[in-house]
Amino acid sequence: MPVDLAIYNGKISIQNAYITAGIAVNEGKIVKIAKKTNLPSASEKIDAQGKFILPGLIDVHTHLRDQKQAYEETFTTGTAAAAAGGIVLCADMPNNEPVTMDAESLKERMQAASGRVLINVAFYSAFPTSSQEISRIVDQGAVGFKLFMTKQIGGVDIDSDDALEKAFQQTQKSQIPVAVHAEDKTLLESVKKELKRIGQKGIDAYLKAHSPLVEEKAINRILGLIEKTKAQVHFCHISSKLGLDAILRGKNAGLPVSCEVTAHHLLLSSSDLKRYGTIALCDPPVRGKEDVEVLWEALGNGLIDIIASDHAPHLFEEKKAESIWDVKPGFPSLETIVPLILNEINKGRLSIADLIRLMAEKPAEIFHLDGRGHLEKGYNADITIVDMHREHRIDASKFYSKAKYSPFDGWKLKGKPIKTFANGQLMMDDGEIVAKHSAGQIIGWKH
Repeated sequence: MPVDLAIYNGKISIQNAYITAGIAVNEGKIVKIAKKTNLPSASEKIDAQGKFILPGLIDVHTHLRDQKQAYEETFTTGTAAAAAGGIVLCADMPNNEPVTMDAESLKERMQAASGRVLINVAFYSAFPTSSQEISRIVDQGAVGFKLFMTKQIGGVDIDSDDALEKAFQQTQKSQIPVAVHAEDKTLLESVKKELKRIGQKGIDAYLKAHSPLVEEKAINRILGLIEKTKAQVHFCHISSKLGLDAILRGKNAGLPVSCEVTAHHLLLSSSDLKRYGTIALCDPPVRGKEDVEVLWEALGNGLIDIIASDHAPHLFEEKKAESIWDVKPGFPSLETIVPLILNEINKGRLSIADLIRLMAEKPAEIFHLDGRGHLEKGYNADITIVDMHREHRIDASKFYSKAKYSPFDGWKLKGKPIKTFANGQLMMDDGEIVAKHSAGQIIGWKH
């Protein structure tokens, strides 16, 4: 009996060396990795034409909206954007309408996504009102909890260390990570209030309110809670030297912490924010060039665990306002993150092996995504094929995301994802979504 699919004549990383080989897939799983002559016969054959065959890339930080925010993004448009950008699994954040914050709202969100996702989707939950609900949320299939420190989203009182400690104790018992947006609410709000009082409402005011000190203070507070509880914590979108240094102190002390950086914090600085304007506004904001260089150095030294997109689509009109305080922070990133990083690989700043580690292996390890993140026999057939020589321009008007704008619009890049497979099904081929139906799985969903 032939297998379902054979991809041959690609470059595959095996024990830190690249060999020309192929992959046999049957019933959504990898059944063999071998030279073409040793692959079984297959119903469908695809010639990779010497391109890199990577484990399906994973984005652990996305906002897919939908439900009452479907006007900004839907599960279908968001996962089409992911597939087009070379992402095969994304993790959805819980600051939705309604907020995902208990077993019931998580179940409803998973049901809403079922049959409408082109790639695999995992879900975070915000913390519930009662810490006793945490185990039920885990049983329902959440891959992590998200703690927003700038404003309360969910049921836990973010101003109370006691409440956070109880929540962290429960996540530690359940062996599930907590992803943290680390900006200190008290410091941020006090500076913002004063800036508003004196009538400052431009980009410089935003940068003052969302300073690196705000990031560092929040991280130090969380590290104190980790010392007490030993909870596993993942710090999202680290943006500054102060923030990174705090995390590295935690790592050096043996605390169970990891961190991520976004492509925009690596490739844009505060001077770019002033040039592009509010379309490039995000939380935390992009920083000065010194901070950007520190992030690159840490990435190259293996001190940052993950690259993630923080895909945050808004209506275009929500990105413009007379006052910076009325602008929605964030922008679509699922279709740009992988091409941007491939371009940096071509410049020599990272390697293909780094990409595999930062966007496949480490995300799967940290968020316990079993059977994913590697090309191995028995693993899910999640595959991303990239052409390192393909030159192209980012054209936001052609995004699959509903949000058709980007600070990277018009950037000329070298390196592009050209095929995306989810569970053995070809989802994207040369920029086009070719799937006839949803092949994506809802990770962890208990029906």
